[in-house]
Amino acid sequence: MTGPRIRLTGHIDVPADRRAAVMAALPDHIRLTRAEPGCLAFDVTPDPSVPGRLLVSELFTDQTAFDAHQARAGASDWAQVTAGIPRHYSIDHVT
Repeated sequence: MTGPRIRLTGHIDVPADRRAAVMAALPDHIRLTRAEPGCLAFDVTPDPSVPGRLLVSELFTDQTAFDAHQARAGASDWAQVTAGIPRHYSIDHVT
């Protein structure tokens, strides 16, 4: 039996001087994350009403898959490109 699914939602506000680099790195980050075992959904989309805001929505099969994603992403190029940019996320357990 597996545990509850893990859902992360929220946003990241990318400063104007870093937007080009972040947007250039985003497609690879999305591709790599969607290929991870246990990733059910992963979307990062620009907020049409707030310049520089990226809306984030993730769904993983369980805590183990989510933790593996966090470890991979934390050691990735994405982590370097977005270092120091605050995230505003909420993490929920979904049954």
